[in-house]
Amino acid sequence: MSTRCKTLRLLPEEAIVRGLSHDGGLFVPEMIPNLRRVSLESMVEMSYQQRAVYVMSRFLETFTTAELSDFATKAYSREKFDDAAIAPVRKVGNCTYFLELWHGPTSAFKDMALQMLPHLLTASLQKTGQKSTVCILVATSGDTGKAALEGFCNVPQTRIIVFYPKTGVSEVQELQMVTQRGRNVGVFGVRGNFDDAQDGVKRIFSDEQFREALESRGYILSSANSINWGRALPQIVYYISAYCDLVHGGHINMGDEVNVAVPTGNFGNILAAWYAKQMGLPIKRLVCASNSNNVLTEFIRTGTYNKNRRFYTTTSPSMDILISSNLERLLFELTDHNDDEVKEYMRELAASGKYTVMPSLRRKIQECFSAEFCDDAEAAAAIQYLYRNQNYLTDTHTAVAFCCLQKYRSESGDDTPSIVVSTASPFKFCSSVLDAIGIQSSFSGVEMISEMEQMLNMKAPKGLSDLKDAPVRFKWVIGKENMPEVVDRMLKPIKTGV
Repeated sequence: MSTRCKTLRLLPEEAIVRGLSHDGGLFVPEMIPNLRRVSLESMVEMSYQQRAVYVMSRFLETFTTAELSDFATKAYSREKFDDAAIAPVRKVGNCTYFLELWHGPTSAFKDMALQMLPHLLTASLQKTGQKSTVCILVATSGDTGKAALEGFCNVPQTRIIVFYPKTGVSEVQELQMVTQRGRNVGVFGVRGNFDDAQDGVKRIFSDEQFREALESRGYILSSANSINWGRALPQIVYYISAYCDLVHGGHINMGDEVNVAVPTGNFGNILAAWYAKQMGLPIKRLVCASNSNNVLTEFIRTGTYNKNRRFYTTTSPSMDILISSNLERLLFELTDHNDDEVKEYMRELAASGKYTVMPSLRRKIQECFSAEFCDDAEAAAAIQYLYRNQNYLTDTHTAVAFCCLQKYRSESGDDTPSIVVSTASPFKFCSSVLDAIGIQSSFSGVEMISEMEQMLNMKAPKGLSDLKDAPVRFKWVIGKENMPEVVDRMLKPIKTGV
């Protein structure tokens, strides 16, 4: 159902195809399935693929186990992931475990969902009898764009158009996108920040006249951002899988509580952890970790969401966000599906850039969420500490999560075993990582990947090391106001070989 119209009921496949509700709301499950202890125990010995089927089948009642098994086998294959565990958990120090979600084809956590979403979408098209071509619109702060492009490259009955902030992603992230191969892809830089790109995509989805014009030409719009439930659902899996791995490895006992620290921008990743907790996963605290764009930290602590603040361009660009779209889902869930209350919050946000939730809702949020933030210098110090003291190299976003976890521990005295969500390979942010550990580089951009391999005697993911030879295909830079025009121009009949 939609967060802005709880009487709207769709089958899972209908929600996946649509992506975003026409009323501007996000789709959520009517009920959150319960995951009993016996279910968790049965998953301890399972592979990641089997766990994915077990969890997703609880939400996708119209999909068969055979279908989901086929999707999981294809999405999480060894040809695509460089670790057999798919999402391995590494012990780093005392009671701290890093959940590495970057072993997929684009070296970022978005692969965990965006390798699955194309299978869910194509099956959903068949189930709904949809003959139109689906156009996937994506606003990205860096990693979603490449992961979506890779996942949907040359997928039949789809087009994908990605918009990214021209000066708001790393050089490697940009190169990953603008060199993307495929007949059905388009990539555009947007003047402004991620919120500008995201706002432009939302406006296109909400423009009924524009949607109808595209539908008359045989196109329907959908999304690969975490606003699409088919993208959010696979993210729940890796939290449950990580817990099972900790039990399997003897690090915790079944039923023990864990904390989870998540580097957070658009709120989708940590929301997936909240859904896992609601299902019954023994999560004690969810630590929402922000960089200097700390709008979520203030919200969780005070109940006031205010995007009217200075926007910082940081060394963790995928978190440089001031409008966290997935927060709307949490508000809807914690108000017991009060769509009128949620709509009022969203109306206030659109009108004034801020809103304050009811005290009762603030207390519910604070019951399971803690919020911390750190700046670039603190994140760099975290990278240096982990490298020098634990022989563990991490990227800037993961460093934010670790730094914020340490702050939470210091303030609360909570020594519960904790999972730090590691969202990207350190090779995606070579400059910041090398600076943090005190190594001077004589190169820039993609050339630094090879240099970093040699300096640290580490092997970069193949998809990143191959970038130096990849030709640039997309060089367009547009204004936010030009996004509808670009979509209109791109959605012409697909020509073979283009």
